[in-house]
Amino acid sequence: MKLPEEFRSYNPDTETAETSHKTFTTTFPHGFALEIIQVYTGPPLIVYKFRHWGYMEGPFKGHAPTGEKVEFYGMAIFELDEHDKVVKVEFFYDPAELLGGLLKGPVIDASAEGAATSSCPVLRNTG
Repeated sequence: MKLPEEFRSYNPDTETAETSHKTFTTTFPHGFALEIIQVYTGPPLIVYKFRHWGYMEGPFKGHAPTGEKVEFYGMAIFELDEHDKVVKVEFFYDPAELLGGLLKGPVIDASAEGAATSSCPVLRNTG
């Protein structure tokens, strides 16, 4: 069941690779690390548990940065072919774990968010 549009702070159905990249590189200017916690099976089917984390140092969809660590846990499955090339990838996680941390900051106006996203000369050119 999907949330009604007015309650969806991040809608992957309407995001492009470019808008998503810009959103998350702005929100996590020092990176959003991926830690493999445990590998359960080996090739050709690789199943592992992961943690994705970073510090929210930039705005996210109209919410001010908090400086807090944002993290979520999940599982992933990579399927390899006979040449060890990845042919299928699946990720399983609760997006509320991620989005809850990103929506904690107070709402900011659009002009303040735009100023924050363009203040870094490197990130200004990432999307």
